[in-house]
Amino acid sequence: MTTLHNKFYSVNKSYGNLLTPRKLLVIIMGTALLSFGLYNVHRQASLSEGGVLGLILLLDHWFGFTPALVSPVLDALCYALAFKPLGKDFLKISAVSTFSLGSFFFLWTQFPPLLPNLTAIPLLASILGGIFVGVGAGLVIRQGGTTGGDDALALTLSKLTGCRISLAYLATDLSVLLLSLTYIPFGRIGFSIVTVVISSLLIDYVKNYSAGKSNKINSVEMPVNEAFNQNV
Repeated sequence: MTTLHNKFYSVNKSYGNLLTPRKLLVIIMGTALLSFGLYNVHRQASLSEGGVLGLILLLDHWFGFTPALVSPVLDALCYALAFKPLGKDFLKISAVSTFSLGSFFFLWTQFPPLLPNLTAIPLLASILGGIFVGVGAGLVIRQGGTTGGDDALALTLSKLTGCRISLAYLATDLSVLLLSLTYIPFGRIGFSIVTVVISSLLIDYVKNYSAGKSNKINSVEMPVNEAFNQNV
């Protein structure tokens, strides 16, 4: 009994050091925005995706691989690649953000879409969708975590190559979107590319937003992106 109590205390202490109430709140806000946009904008307007999700759809179309099995396998591979360059603390925070994202997805699906269907205005849908994804994912990454395999892969590429995270996102997402042209019309992919570009740039901007104000922030609190910098 004492051993179990010590292990439980150790886990709580470990997460307590990594996840302050403020960080946890920001992660919750980020996953709420991201999932809200995917459910209410992307899903309604039938925008395609890059990254892991787009690759899942591609493999399903051409090879008949079941998404329910492919999705966790691809995510696990991305996290395995990220373990060494990004560290175990990164994976711990990512576990929390991934659980939060799934919980919000479940919540939104209990209600009808809360935004109008923008299928007839695909450009507006792609811009709005990119804003939700970029701001939501950016908030989570600023806290040192990720929302899935896509983020882990982009962060790993950014760490290993030294390129900006926006370029890493663009490289992975655009590669999958270009492959998706083998079965999706160009017009539909074009608007998805707009979404990918906007979200990639916003993720980079949100992650580094406080860099220019670090002196002001340091006078009252630790910079919000310190945990990420320590891990990467």
